[in-house]
Amino acid sequence: MSRHGRHDDHSENGREDLFADPYAGGYTQPPVDRTGPADPQRSDRGYRYDDPYAPDPYARDAYGHDPHAGDPYGEGHSGGAPSAGRPGPDDHETTVLNFGPGAFDGPPPGTVDGPPSGAPGYHPHATAGRPEQGYVDDDHADQDYGEQGYGEQGYDDGGHLDDEYPGGYSYAARDDYRDTDRRDDYADYVDDDADDDTAEQRAVPAAVGGSDHPARRDPKARKRKRRGRVVGALAAAILLLVVAGGGYLAYDRLLGPDLPPDFTGPAGPAVVVQVAPGDTAGEIGSEFVDKGVVASSAAFYEAAVQNSGMNSLHPGFYQVPTNIPAVDAVAALVDPASRVGALVISEGRQLHDIRDVNTGAVRKGIYTLIAEASCHGDAAAENCITYEELDAAGSTPDLQALGVPEWARDAVANVPDRRRQLEGLIAAGSWDFDPTAEPVEILARLVSESATSYDSTGITDAAARVGLTPYEMLISASLVEREALPQDFAKVARVILNRLEIDQMLQFDSTVNYELDETELATTDADRGRVTPWNTYAKVGLPATPISSPSIGALQAMENPEPGEWIYFVTIDDKGTTLFANSYEEHLQNTELALASGILDSGR
Repeated sequence: MSRHGRHDDHSENGREDLFADPYAGGYTQPPVDRTGPADPQRSDRGYRYDDPYAPDPYARDAYGHDPHAGDPYGEGHSGGAPSAGRPGPDDHETTVLNFGPGAFDGPPPGTVDGPPSGAPGYHPHATAGRPEQGYVDDDHADQDYGEQGYGEQGYDDGGHLDDEYPGGYSYAARDDYRDTDRRDDYADYVDDDADDDTAEQRAVPAAVGGSDHPARRDPKARKRKRRGRVVGALAAAILLLVVAGGGYLAYDRLLGPDLPPDFTGPAGPAVVVQVAPGDTAGEIGSEFVDKGVVASSAAFYEAAVQNSGMNSLHPGFYQVPTNIPAVDAVAALVDPASRVGALVISEGRQLHDIRDVNTGAVRKGIYTLIAEASCHGDAAAENCITYEELDAAGSTPDLQALGVPEWARDAVANVPDRRRQLEGLIAAGSWDFDPTAEPVEILARLVSESATSYDSTGITDAAARVGLTPYEMLISASLVEREALPQDFAKVARVILNRLEIDQMLQFDSTVNYELDETELATTDADRGRVTPWNTYAKVGLPATPISSPSIGALQAMENPEPGEWIYFVTIDDKGTTLFANSYEEHLQNTELALASGILDSGR
């Protein structure tokens, strides 16, 4: 079945008549001058050739039919005998429309008259004489058949109803079954130089032999295909716009004319900037702008996102030059040598320096570590806070200004030595401080942050549970830190609580050494005999202050001591092996092992 309702089983005679040249051998009349007036009935075509032998192509009978429809070539031509007096094929290049064999299939349209317009079942696009097969629903009268696979029969898959064919021929030439609009459309495709009457009187072959594939004949499938093409084209266009826009933005941002303000140097004096926990690159950039390091936070941000070192940047304080390009500022920031005010306090560290009796090595105190970390500025003229300045600041009676937590203020206010009042209140761990700040401000920062760390363990509630004050818990934890290794922390904590409960002296050598400038594991009888606020050989109870900075582990051991009845313990070798005893006799046996190993020998 053809796309216009005709079956594909037309006779061979019909095919031969279609392609026979009706003017063969009869071209004797020269072409008519086309400079004459325009066809009044076809004004849209301009000037045309007037054939004196051709019937009027626009004549219609009472039903609107062409009176020559039964004879498509006019005056009885049926494809066999030529008509005398017709113009020759070589007189003008457009006088003959040549078609290749097999280009069309079926008889020429218009050879059989159809019912008049408006008759039941009639449609202008129906096949003449075959209304039952040529009927076309009005809703689909203008359907595009170009996508139904007619290219298999030599047709163009252009998607237009007036499909064009090789040589310029188109379905639009069939004026018999075209409405006025479609004739006007056809005029746009007709060459103005063509022989008007000769070309217009020729029958137009019908398109037949379309694909029988159901999907190709299904209008819905055709619509889906067309819709898919439109959607695909739109998606491709949008993607192209996104890619082009992104490329433009990248260019405009990195290389374009609207680059953010940036310094070009030379570098100015170094300043200290802070990177707070959780800071973004934009926030760091704002800090750099405030300190005069970079010209704009936008320039800093652009440089930061291109430097992988920013991914491993730690919170803290950094020294960087001023008035430098953002790229150099970021490079300086990620350089480990730029870090200042970074402090690491090990477990058991004291405020002041001490010297080991056996090795002579000096163990730096917390004040010395702070002084070294405070150095900043140019190498030739570094600014550092001194040990003495920190010692004086730590002795200040204004405990609130020093950041002393409220739960420790009463006890600290009554310590026997003001220089030691901050002992234990600066916890072991890693700390950062602004080296440009005043000594009191530096100490206050470290003390207050340490108090927050202690509070996080639940020190206040735990102290009430074990029968001590929070400050006494801190003192006891400092003893645990100095007397045992971590694996024995909970047992030593139990020994402290058991002795305090029965008012027995603690007798810890660490309390004897605390007041001394020189320390060792063993102590002499003279040292143990000295009465001090810290010597637990000379007094009952706890020392007057902590004797070092305890670790969080030691504090947690005091908060959760291991159950037991131990009263004594002694370290028996240099590996730190510690034995615990419930009775004094057992303790003496353990002490003999320590003496035999030489661990208790004094270096004095």
